[in-house]
This record gives sequence, C-alpha cells and structure tokens, in this order.
Amino acid sequence: MTTTLLKNASILDVDAGSLSATCDVLIAEGRIAEIGSRAMTAERVIDLKGRTLMPGLCDAHVHVIVPMNSFALLTKWSPFYTAIRAMPILRDMLMRGFTTVRDAGGADFGLARAVEEDLIPSPRILYSGKALSQSGGHGDMRGPGETAHDDHYYVPSLGRICNGVAEVRAAVRDEIRRGAHQVKLMVGGGIASYTDPIHYVQFSREEIRAAVEEAGNASTYVMAHAYTNRCIRHAVECGVRSIEHGNFLDDETAALMRESGAYLVPTLSAYTTMWEEGLQVGMPAELHAKIRPVLDAGPRQLEIAARHGVPMVYGTDLIGPLHRHQSLEFRIRGEVLPAAEVIRQATCNAAALFNMQDQIGRVKEGLRADLIALRGNPLEDLGLLQAPENLSLIMKDGRIYREAA
Repeated sequence: MTTTLLKNASILDVDAGSLSATCDVLIAEGRIAEIGSRAMTAERVIDLKGRTLMPGLCDAHVHVIVPMNSFALLTKWSPFYTAIRAMPILRDMLMRGFTTVRDAGGADFGLARAVEEDLIPSPRILYSGKALSQSGGHGDMRGPGETAHDDHYYVPSLGRICNGVAEVRAAVRDEIRRGAHQVKLMVGGGIASYTDPIHYVQFSREEIRAAVEEAGNASTYVMAHAYTNRCIRHAVECGVRSIEHGNFLDDETAALMRESGAYLVPTLSAYTTMWEEGLQVGMPAELHAKIRPVLDAGPRQLEIAARHGVPMVYGTDLIGPLHRHQSLEFRIRGEVLPAAEVIRQATCNAAALFNMQDQIGRVKEGLRADLIALRGNPLEDLGLLQAPENLSLIMKDGRIYREAA
C-alpha cells in the first residue's frame, strides 16, 4: 500500500475537545504510523493547509439494505436486487465522512465481505445479521390477517422470529456462526411494525438472558431496540449492553444504565424526518401516527443520560429516502449537548461500544487510518459536519476516497 504524508494538519483531540498546533501525519499499511513535526517522507504528500484532521465518523444504528420506507416490502425483494440497491446508500454514507457503521438488522456477511474486499465504496460494516424478534414483535412484519412467514434466511428482512429460550439460543448461535459482530434483539414495540404498540414489552427475561449469555460466550454483546423506560430496564437488568432509541428513559433507569456499563444510542433524526416527510415517502398513516410521542420525548433523554453519565453513541436509524439526513443528528444533539461531547459520541464513544477502541475513534499512532479533514473547526460549529462539501479528505484504512483542493 502507498505511504501517504498528511502535512500541516490541525488534529482534533476528541478526548480533550481541542485542536492541536499543525503537525504532520504519516500513513503506512493502512494505519497511522507517526504523528509529529520531524521531516518525514512518503510516496504521496497531501498538504492540509491547517485544516482540521479528525477520526472518521461512526453511525451505530443504520439499516443499509432498506432503500424504501417499508420493512414489509423488503421481504418481497430478491437478495441480489437488495444488495445492488444498498450500494448507493453505502457510498453516500462514506461521502458524508462515516467510515464505520453498525447495521441494526438486515445486512449480512456477503455485503460486509464486499466492503472488506473494497469491491464497493462504503464504510466498514459491523453487521448484526437479522434482528431477533418474538412472534408479533418489532421484527415480525406480518399484518394481523397474515399467518405465513417465509423464514428462509436469504429473504431480505429486518429480522427473524424465535420464541422460547431454546429458539433464542439457536438463533443467536446461528447469527454468530454467520459472523455477526453483535446480536440485535427487539425487546419492545416499534414504529415500523404493524401489530405491536410502542409500550409492548417483548421477550421474557429468560429469553433475553439466554441471548446475552450466548453473545458473551462468543466475546460479543447484545444491542436492543427499546423505547419505553420499562423496556429499557427490562433489557439492562438482563445484561444488554447497548440500548437503541431509549426515548422514554427516566432518571432511575439512567442511573441503572450507568452502574451496569450500558450505552445509549439515541436516533433522534429518524423521528424528526419521519414526522416531517414520512407520509410523502409512502409511510402508512397508522405507522406515522406512532411517531409524535416518541419525537416529543427525544431531547429530554439526552439531558437525562448526560446528567447521569450514561455514555451515548451517535445513531440515526434512517431508511429509504431519509438516509440523506444522516448528518442531521449532529444538529439535533448539538442543541442540547456541547459540540465536543457530540463529536465524542460519533468517534471514541462509538469505538468503545464496538470494542474497537484499539483500532478506530481517535487520531493516534497505531490506529487504523480512518480520517476526515475539513475546513473550519467543528468544536465551534457542528454544522460543518452536516455539509459533506466541507470534507476535503475522506480516508478509510489508509485509502483515499475523496481529496479536494
């Protein structure tokens, strides 16, 4: 691999929330080989002219195989067609500066392998495979009048159905066999499914604990879809590490999350955009009606989590045409939290949640060269990260995907 020298970079220290004096960064074998001011040579030299150099961004909650606003329709598609439709979604994520994404249901080893082999421009994909759902849960897209469920693994879908401890254990083991980086459970009702109101609690404690045990046996963890405080507590008490959405979090449960070492992944841009544009892009009215209370609760969860020291990670949960709003999450969080904290959520906090803190999330010697450079200081203006045209450099594993003058 070609060595690259990034000259005159102002490095954003995500831990300290500060910019360094300009220095040079040497990239070799896909990693950050050296940072300093001594004379260094490389096959390729890029002068950043004092621009901010920061870690590539992470989005901890995406659905990369859903280019339309319907998980139910997805099950009617060919897996080949689905993969091709995912390609522009992945490319656009990378062009927004996201170099690692965690897929929360749908992507599989085939898509991740294509990315690893650099067959398509894309962020690194940490896939869950299919999310696990009980019958009638958030991963069950059947309507009340439908009985048949095509459970063939290669039917594109958000999730798979399993009931009882034995089936849950078997499903977790199967997803891990297929290479899942983490396991996804649906432990509460959702917006995009037809037969489960948001307040429904899903999976028994025994089922959740079985999933957590099996994931732990494979040195990984469980992420769980949960909106209401009851569902969040249900999951955390059973050992779930990553709570997705968590809009109705209260102080008591936030304290429990902190004590348990659990992470919170809010996805506030999803509700804002679905409420404003959902009906226009084909969202059924009965599902759209579920959004308002979840949307209204969102900003308060940020305040509660921050007050109790719950580590938060950047996530979006966008589907269909709404993927284009992926960077909107910066603005929404920035209205409640300091810019430095929001940036940590999209970098070093995400790396810690992914168990990749020794690989990504900081501009540091020895880590993967996942880097973006931009004009201006995002610590002073988070809006800079919402405009991809501000990114003059996008690099993943030392390979350059964008270089602008």
